[in-house]
Amino acid sequence: MKVSYSYLSEQFGNPEPIINDIRKLISSGDFTLGKALEQFEEKFSEICHTKYAVGVGSGTDALRLSLIALGIGPGDEVITTPLTFYATIGAIVTVGATPVFVDVAEDYNIDAGLVEKYITSKIKAILPVHWHGHPADMHKLLSIAKKHNLFIVEDACMAMGAEISGKRTGSFGDTGCFSLHPLKPVNVWGDGGVITTNSLEIRDKLLLLRNHGLKNRDECELFSFNSRLDSLQAIVGNHLIRDFEWIINSKIQNAAFYDQEFRKIPEVIVPRRDSNIKSVYHNYVIMVKRRDELLSFLKKNDIDAKVHYPIPLHLQKASSFLNHKEGDFPNAEHQCKKAISLPVHQHLSREQREYVVAKVKEFYHV
Repeated sequence: MKVSYSYLSEQFGNPEPIINDIRKLISSGDFTLGKALEQFEEKFSEICHTKYAVGVGSGTDALRLSLIALGIGPGDEVITTPLTFYATIGAIVTVGATPVFVDVAEDYNIDAGLVEKYITSKIKAILPVHWHGHPADMHKLLSIAKKHNLFIVEDACMAMGAEISGKRTGSFGDTGCFSLHPLKPVNVWGDGGVITTNSLEIRDKLLLLRNHGLKNRDECELFSFNSRLDSLQAIVGNHLIRDFEWIINSKIQNAAFYDQEFRKIPEVIVPRRDSNIKSVYHNYVIMVKRRDELLSFLKKNDIDAKVHYPIPLHLQKASSFLNHKEGDFPNAEHQCKKAISLPVHQHLSREQREYVVAKVKEFYHV
Protein backbone atom coordinates (compact mmCIF):
# COMPACT_ATOMS: atom_id res chain seq x y z
CA MET A 1 0.00 0.00 0.00
CA LYS A 2 1.40 3.35 -1.05
CA VAL A 3 0.89 6.16 1.47
CA SER A 4 2.01 9.46 0.00
CA TYR A 5 2.74 12.64 1.89
CA SER A 6 1.40 14.72 -0.98
CA TYR A 7 -2.29 14.86 -1.83
CA LEU A 8 -2.24 17.20 -4.83
CA SER A 9 -3.32 14.58 -7.37
CA GLU A 10 -6.48 13.93 -5.33
CA GLN A 11 -7.09 17.57 -4.48
CA PHE A 12 -6.97 18.64 -8.11
CA GLY A 13 -8.35 15.45 -9.62
CA ASN A 14 -11.06 17.51 -11.32
CA PRO A 15 -9.53 20.87 -12.26
CA GLU A 16 -12.23 21.84 -14.77
CA PRO A 17 -14.22 24.20 -12.46
CA ILE A 18 -11.02 26.13 -11.75
CA ILE A 19 -9.97 26.15 -15.39
CA ASN A 20 -13.40 27.44 -16.40
CA ASP A 21 -12.98 30.41 -14.08
CA ILE A 22 -9.48 31.00 -15.44
CA ARG A 23 -10.95 31.11 -18.95
CA LYS A 24 -13.27 33.89 -17.76
CA LEU A 25 -10.27 35.69 -16.27
CA ILE A 26 -8.47 35.54 -19.61
CA SER A 27 -11.38 37.19 -21.38
CA SER A 28 -11.69 39.87 -18.70
CA GLY A 29 -7.98 40.77 -18.54
CA ASP A 30 -8.35 41.34 -14.78
CA PHE A 31 -4.98 39.77 -14.01
CA THR A 32 -3.62 41.81 -11.07
CA LEU A 33 -5.30 43.30 -7.97
CA GLY A 34 -8.66 42.29 -9.40
CA LYS A 35 -12.06 41.15 -8.23
CA ALA A 36 -10.95 37.55 -7.59
CA LEU A 37 -8.29 38.78 -5.16
CA GLU A 38 -10.77 41.01 -3.32
CA GLN A 39 -13.11 38.04 -2.90
CA PHE A 40 -10.31 35.81 -1.66
CA GLU A 41 -9.04 38.38 0.84
CA GLU A 42 -12.54 38.81 2.23
CA LYS A 43 -13.03 35.05 2.68
CA PHE A 44 -9.57 34.65 4.18
CA SER A 45 -10.14 37.35 6.79
CA GLU A 46 -13.47 35.75 7.71
CA ILE A 47 -11.82 32.39 8.33
CA CYS A 48 -9.02 33.95 10.38
CA HIS A 49 -11.46 36.16 12.34
CA THR A 50 -9.59 39.34 11.42
CA LYS A 51 -10.73 42.63 9.96
CA TYR A 52 -8.34 42.57 7.02
CA ALA A 53 -6.36 40.21 4.81
CA VAL A 54 -3.81 41.29 2.20
CA GLY A 55 -2.76 38.88 -0.55
CA VAL A 56 0.97 38.88 -1.36
CA GLY A 57 3.43 36.92 -3.47
CA SER A 58 4.45 34.26 -0.91
CA GLY A 59 4.47 33.35 2.75
CA THR A 60 8.03 34.64 2.91
CA ASP A 61 6.91 37.99 1.53
CA ALA A 62 4.15 38.03 4.13
CA LEU A 63 6.80 37.88 6.84
CA ARG A 64 9.13 40.40 5.20
CA LEU A 65 6.44 42.95 4.40
CA SER A 66 5.01 42.63 7.92
CA LEU A 67 8.38 43.47 9.44
CA ILE A 68 8.88 46.39 7.07
CA ALA A 69 5.37 47.71 7.73
CA LEU A 70 6.19 47.73 11.45
CA GLY A 71 9.38 49.70 10.87
CA ILE A 72 11.77 46.87 11.66
CA GLY A 73 15.12 47.02 9.89
CA PRO A 74 18.89 47.44 10.31
CA GLY A 75 20.04 47.55 13.93
CA ASP A 76 16.85 45.93 15.23
CA GLU A 77 16.53 42.46 16.70
CA VAL A 78 13.64 40.00 16.55
CA ILE A 79 13.05 37.15 18.98
CA THR A 80 12.09 33.88 17.31
CA THR A 81 12.63 30.11 17.38
CA PRO A 82 15.46 28.00 15.95
CA LEU A 83 12.90 25.30 15.11
CA THR A 84 11.28 26.67 11.98
CA PHE A 85 11.47 26.76 8.20
CA TYR A 86 14.28 28.80 6.67
CA ALA A 87 11.91 31.54 5.47
CA THR A 88 11.24 32.76 9.02
CA ILE A 89 14.86 33.67 9.62
CA GLY A 90 15.42 34.71 6.02
CA ALA A 91 12.67 37.31 6.36
CA ILE A 92 14.28 38.80 9.46
CA VAL A 93 17.78 38.87 7.99
CA THR A 94 16.80 40.27 4.59
CA VAL A 95 15.11 43.32 6.13
CA GLY A 96 18.41 44.03 7.88
CA ALA A 97 17.40 42.87 11.36
CA THR A 98 19.03 40.17 13.50
CA PRO A 99 17.26 37.03 14.76
CA VAL A 100 17.57 36.24 18.46
CA PHE A 101 16.80 32.60 19.09
CA VAL A 102 14.92 31.25 22.10
CA ASP A 103 14.72 27.50 22.72
CA VAL A 104 11.50 25.56 22.26
CA ALA A 105 9.16 23.81 24.68
CA GLU A 106 7.75 20.27 24.47
CA ASP A 107 5.10 21.39 21.97
CA TYR A 108 7.86 22.31 19.45
CA ASN A 109 7.05 26.03 19.78
CA ILE A 110 9.07 28.86 21.24
CA ASP A 111 9.21 28.56 25.04
CA ALA A 112 7.34 31.67 26.15
CA GLY A 113 8.70 31.25 29.67
CA LEU A 114 12.23 31.91 28.40
CA VAL A 115 11.51 34.89 26.18
CA GLU A 116 11.73 37.73 28.66
CA LYS A 117 15.35 37.11 29.60
CA TYR A 118 16.37 37.71 25.97
CA ILE A 119 14.77 41.15 25.74
CA THR A 120 17.15 44.10 25.34
CA SER A 121 16.76 47.63 24.02
CA LYS A 122 17.44 46.30 20.50
CA ILE A 123 14.54 43.86 20.50
CA LYS A 124 11.64 45.31 18.54
CA ALA A 125 9.40 42.30 17.91
CA ILE A 126 8.60 38.70 18.79
CA LEU A 127 8.05 36.36 15.86
CA PRO A 128 6.49 33.11 17.12
CA VAL A 129 6.02 30.21 14.72
CA HIS A 130 2.95 27.99 15.11
CA TRP A 131 5.07 24.97 14.28
CA HIS A 132 3.37 22.10 12.47
CA GLY A 133 -0.01 23.79 12.95
CA HIS A 134 0.10 23.89 16.75
CA PRO A 135 -0.37 27.38 18.25
CA ALA A 136 2.38 28.93 20.30
CA ASP A 137 1.57 30.28 23.77
CA MET A 138 0.13 33.53 22.46
CA HIS A 139 -1.45 34.73 25.70
CA LYS A 140 1.89 34.74 27.50
CA LEU A 141 3.69 36.22 24.48
CA LEU A 142 1.10 38.99 24.18
CA SER A 143 1.56 39.84 27.85
CA ILE A 144 5.34 40.06 27.39
CA ALA A 145 4.98 42.15 24.23
CA LYS A 146 2.63 44.59 25.94
CA LYS A 147 4.93 44.92 28.95
CA HIS A 148 7.97 45.71 26.79
CA ASN A 149 6.18 47.59 23.98
CA LEU A 150 7.07 45.02 21.31
CA PHE A 151 5.36 44.05 18.09
CA ILE A 152 4.20 40.50 17.43
CA VAL A 153 4.33 39.01 13.95
CA GLU A 154 2.78 35.52 13.85
CA ASP A 155 4.31 33.02 11.48
CA ALA A 156 1.09 31.10 10.92
CA CYS A 157 2.16 29.62 7.58
CA MET A 158 1.44 26.13 8.92
CA ALA A 159 -1.50 27.03 11.12
CA MET A 160 -4.48 28.45 9.26
CA GLY A 161 -7.53 27.64 11.37
CA ALA A 162 -5.64 26.71 14.54
CA GLU A 163 -7.13 28.13 17.73
CA ILE A 164 -6.48 28.96 21.36
CA SER A 165 -9.74 29.09 23.31
CA GLY A 166 -11.66 29.76 20.10
CA LYS A 167 -9.38 32.58 18.91
CA ARG A 168 -7.64 31.81 15.64
CA THR A 169 -3.99 32.12 14.77
CA GLY A 170 -3.26 35.19 12.73
CA SER A 171 -5.61 37.27 14.88
CA PHE A 172 -3.40 37.62 17.99
CA GLY A 173 -0.46 39.66 16.73
CA ASP A 174 -0.02 42.92 14.90
CA THR A 175 0.05 40.77 11.78
CA GLY A 176 -0.41 37.10 10.93
CA CYS A 177 1.51 35.57 8.03
CA PHE A 178 0.25 32.69 5.91
CA SER A 179 1.57 30.68 2.99
CA LEU A 180 -0.46 29.37 0.05
CA HIS A 181 2.26 26.93 -0.99
CA PRO A 182 0.83 23.84 -2.74
CA LEU A 183 1.09 21.71 0.41
CA LYS A 184 -0.78 24.14 2.65
CA PRO A 185 -4.48 23.49 3.44
CA VAL A 186 -5.60 26.43 1.31
CA ASN A 187 -3.17 26.40 -1.57
CA VAL A 188 -2.62 27.72 -5.07
CA TRP A 189 -0.88 26.61 -8.25
CA GLY A 190 2.49 28.07 -7.30
CA ASP A 191 3.50 30.58 -4.65
CA GLY A 192 1.26 32.91 -2.72
CA GLY A 193 0.79 34.38 0.73
CA VAL A 194 -1.58 36.38 2.90
CA ILE A 195 -1.11 38.85 5.75
CA THR A 196 -3.90 39.29 8.29
CA THR A 197 -4.30 42.24 10.64
CA ASN A 198 -6.89 44.09 12.67
CA SER A 199 -5.16 47.43 12.13
CA LEU A 200 -6.39 49.69 9.34
CA GLU A 201 -3.11 51.59 9.47
CA ILE A 202 -1.05 48.43 8.98
CA ARG A 203 -3.40 47.19 6.26
CA ASP A 204 -3.03 50.44 4.32
CA LYS A 205 0.76 50.32 4.68
CA LEU A 206 0.81 46.75 3.38
CA LEU A 207 -1.30 47.68 0.36
CA LEU A 208 1.39 50.19 -0.55
CA LEU A 209 4.30 47.85 0.18
CA ARG A 210 3.00 45.02 -2.01
CA ASN A 211 2.48 47.29 -5.04
CA HIS A 212 5.61 49.41 -5.53
CA GLY A 213 4.44 51.95 -2.94
CA LEU A 214 1.84 53.31 -5.37
CA LYS A 215 -0.99 55.42 -4.01
CA ASN A 216 -2.53 55.34 -7.47
CA ARG A 217 -1.26 54.89 -11.02
CA ASP A 218 0.55 58.24 -11.02
CA GLU A 219 1.65 58.78 -7.40
CA CYS A 220 4.30 56.85 -5.48
CA GLU A 221 4.37 57.34 -1.71
CA LEU A 222 7.38 55.11 -1.03
CA PHE A 223 9.65 52.86 -3.04
CA SER A 224 8.76 49.24 -2.46
CA PHE A 225 8.25 45.81 -3.98
CA ASN A 226 6.03 43.97 -6.40
CA SER A 227 4.49 41.26 -4.23
CA ARG A 228 0.93 40.96 -5.45
CA LEU A 229 -1.13 37.78 -5.24
CA ASP A 230 -2.15 37.31 -8.87
CA SER A 231 -5.81 36.99 -9.84
CA LEU A 232 -5.20 33.54 -11.29
CA GLN A 233 -3.88 32.28 -7.95
CA ALA A 234 -6.74 33.98 -6.13
CA ILE A 235 -9.17 32.03 -8.33
CA VAL A 236 -7.53 28.77 -7.27
CA GLY A 237 -7.64 29.92 -3.66
CA ASN A 238 -11.31 30.80 -3.91
CA HIS A 239 -12.09 27.23 -4.97
CA LEU A 240 -9.97 25.63 -2.23
CA ILE A 241 -11.14 27.86 0.59
CA ARG A 242 -14.66 26.49 0.24
CA ASP A 243 -13.39 23.15 1.53
CA PHE A 244 -11.24 24.60 4.27
CA GLU A 245 -13.21 23.38 7.29
CA TRP A 246 -13.49 19.89 5.82
CA ILE A 247 -9.76 19.84 5.13
CA ILE A 248 -8.65 20.72 8.65
CA ASN A 249 -11.33 18.59 10.33
CA SER A 250 -10.26 15.57 8.28
CA LYS A 251 -6.65 16.07 9.35
CA ILE A 252 -7.72 16.48 12.98
CA GLN A 253 -9.62 13.18 12.81
CA ASN A 254 -6.65 11.38 11.29
CA ALA A 255 -4.35 12.82 13.95
CA ALA A 256 -6.72 11.70 16.73
CA PHE A 257 -6.60 8.14 15.39
CA TYR A 258 -2.80 8.25 15.31
CA ASP A 259 -2.66 9.67 18.85
CA GLN A 260 -4.82 6.87 20.21
CA GLU A 261 -2.72 4.15 18.62
CA PHE A 262 0.75 5.60 19.11
CA ARG A 263 0.21 6.15 22.84
CA LYS A 264 0.28 2.35 23.09
CA ILE A 265 3.91 2.27 21.90
CA PRO A 266 6.51 2.95 24.65
CA GLU A 267 9.13 4.14 22.14
CA VAL A 268 6.83 6.87 20.81
CA ILE A 269 6.15 10.23 22.49
CA VAL A 270 2.89 11.87 21.41
CA PRO A 271 2.77 15.57 22.27
CA ARG A 272 0.37 16.69 24.97
CA ARG A 273 -2.99 17.79 23.59
CA ASP A 274 -4.67 20.59 25.55
CA SER A 275 -8.46 20.86 25.42
CA ASN A 276 -8.41 24.63 24.78
CA ILE A 277 -6.02 24.33 21.82
CA LYS A 278 -7.05 23.35 18.32
CA SER A 279 -4.10 22.11 16.28
CA VAL A 280 -4.57 21.73 12.54
CA TYR A 281 -1.73 19.26 11.88
CA HIS A 282 0.00 20.72 8.89
CA ASN A 283 2.40 17.95 9.82
CA TYR A 284 1.66 15.10 12.22
CA VAL A 285 4.84 14.91 14.30
CA ILE A 286 5.86 12.49 17.03
CA MET A 287 9.14 11.89 18.87
CA VAL A 288 10.50 8.40 18.48
CA LYS A 289 13.45 6.24 19.41
CA ARG A 290 15.71 5.13 16.55
CA ARG A 291 14.15 7.77 14.32
CA ASP A 292 16.36 7.31 11.29
CA GLU A 293 15.89 3.54 11.34
CA LEU A 294 12.12 3.96 11.55
CA LEU A 295 12.19 6.45 8.69
CA SER A 296 14.08 3.99 6.48
CA PHE A 297 11.74 1.14 7.45
CA LEU A 298 8.61 3.15 6.62
CA LYS A 299 9.99 4.25 3.26
CA LYS A 300 10.83 0.65 2.39
CA ASN A 301 7.18 -0.12 3.09
CA ASP A 302 5.94 2.66 0.76
CA ILE A 303 5.03 5.10 3.54
CA ASP A 304 6.26 8.57 2.63
CA ALA A 305 7.38 9.70 6.09
CA LYS A 306 9.45 12.89 6.44
CA VAL A 307 11.76 14.71 8.83
CA HIS A 308 10.94 18.40 9.39
CA TYR A 309 13.86 19.26 9.82
CA PRO A 310 17.10 17.47 10.80
CA ILE A 311 19.19 20.62 11.38
CA PRO A 312 17.90 23.50 13.55
CA LEU A 313 18.32 27.02 12.21
CA HIS A 314 21.04 28.10 14.62
CA LEU A 315 23.30 25.31 13.33
CA GLN A 316 22.77 26.05 9.63
CA LYS A 317 25.71 27.48 7.68
CA ALA A 318 23.64 30.57 6.88
CA SER A 319 23.44 31.33 10.62
CA SER A 320 27.19 31.18 11.21
CA PHE A 321 27.35 34.98 11.65
CA LEU A 322 25.33 34.56 14.85
CA ASN A 323 28.15 32.44 16.38
CA HIS A 324 25.95 29.73 17.85
CA LYS A 325 27.21 26.24 18.62
CA GLU A 326 25.74 22.84 19.31
CA GLY A 327 24.20 22.78 22.77
CA ASP A 328 22.97 26.38 22.74
CA PHE A 329 19.33 25.33 22.27
CA PRO A 330 19.18 21.73 23.49
CA ASN A 331 15.44 21.18 23.19
CA ALA A 332 15.36 22.23 19.55
CA GLU A 333 18.42 20.09 18.82
CA HIS A 334 16.90 17.07 20.58
CA GLN A 335 13.64 17.39 18.67
CA CYS A 336 15.49 17.64 15.35
CA LYS A 337 17.12 14.28 16.14
CA LYS A 338 13.96 12.51 17.31
CA ALA A 339 10.97 13.95 15.43
CA ILE A 340 9.33 12.24 12.47
CA SER A 341 6.37 13.40 10.35
CA LEU A 342 3.73 10.98 9.09
CA PRO A 343 1.14 11.43 6.32
CA VAL A 344 -2.00 12.99 7.81
CA HIS A 345 -3.65 14.75 4.87
CA GLN A 346 -7.37 14.98 4.21
CA HIS A 347 -7.35 12.37 1.43
CA LEU A 348 -5.82 9.69 3.64
CA SER A 349 -8.09 6.64 3.70
CA ARG A 350 -8.91 4.63 6.80
CA GLU A 351 -6.96 1.71 5.35
CA GLN A 352 -3.92 3.90 4.75
CA ARG A 353 -3.78 5.33 8.24
CA GLU A 354 -4.28 1.85 9.72
CA TYR A 355 -1.42 0.62 7.56
CA VAL A 356 0.83 3.42 8.84
CA VAL A 357 0.04 2.48 12.45
CA ALA A 358 0.54 -1.21 11.75
CA LYS A 359 3.98 -0.61 10.27
CA VAL A 360 5.11 1.61 13.15
CA LYS A 361 3.95 -1.08 15.59
CA GLU A 362 5.71 -3.75 13.55
CA PHE A 363 8.96 -1.79 13.73
CA TYR A 364 8.76 -1.52 17.52
CA HIS A 365 7.46 -5.11 17.93
CA VAL A 366 4.21 -4.02 19.54
